[in-house]
Amino acid sequence: MANILVVDDELGIRDLLSEILNDEGHQIELAENAAQARAARQRSKPDLVLLDIWMPDTDGVTLLKEWSATGLLTMPVIMMSGHATIDTAVEATKIGAMAFLEKPITLQKLLKAVEQGLTKSVSRQLPPLGSKVGPSESTVEPALTGSTAPVIVEVGPQANQSFSLEKPLRDARDEFEKAYFEFHLAKEGGSMTRVAEKTGLERTHLYRKLKQLGVDLTRGKRGT
Repeated sequence: MANILVVDDELGIRDLLSEILNDEGHQIELAENAAQARAARQRSKPDLVLLDIWMPDTDGVTLLKEWSATGLLTMPVIMMSGHATIDTAVEATKIGAMAFLEKPITLQKLLKAVEQGLTKSVSRQLPPLGSKVGPSESTVEPALTGSTAPVIVEVGPQANQSFSLEKPLRDARDEFEKAYFEFHLAKEGGSMTRVAEKTGLERTHLYRKLKQLGVDLTRGKRGT
C-alpha cells in the first residue's frame, strides 16, 4: 500500500481519483490547492503525487518548481490537466515531473502511470548495489539482493502462498490481494458483509474488487 497525494481544485476529480486508488489498496490524501499540498507534503511525505496544473492560487508547475528548488521533489510527481499545451507538459517534465496525464483521465492510463511512479519511488529508496550502508540507514537484506527467490506469505493455517519478486508490481499485488481476499472469504464462510468489515471496504467496492481479481465468490460457502 502506498501513500498518494492527490492535488486538484475540482472536488469531482479528487473524489474520483480517491475512489479508484482506494480500491487499488492505496492510502489517499487530498488537497484542493497549493497551500494544502505543501502542508500534506510536509506532514505525510507521500510516495507519489498527482498534481493538477491549473489551480486558482498557485498553479501546479509553479509548485513543482518550488519543490524542486527547495529539495522537496523527492517523490515522483504526475501532472494532470485538461487544458495544458504541449509546451507546458514538456516544461513540467524538464523540471522533474515523471509523467503528464491529460483529462479526462482513463482508468488504464491512470493505473499504469501510478504503477510506474511507485516503482520509481521504491527504486529511489534503495541504496545502490554494493554500497555501504550505515547503521541508521535503510538496508536491503542480502538474501533478497538480485535474488529470484519468492517471498512466502501465510494465507491459511497449514498452507503457504509464494509470490515472485521478479513479476511486475501490479501482477504481484494482484496475486497477493486475491490470496488475501480468498483467505478472508473462507474464514468468514463466504459472508461479504463480514469480509467488508474485516478489510475496511464498502460492500460494492469489495464486490467489484473480487470480480476484478477473479476470486471465486462461492469458494468460502462450500461445505457449509
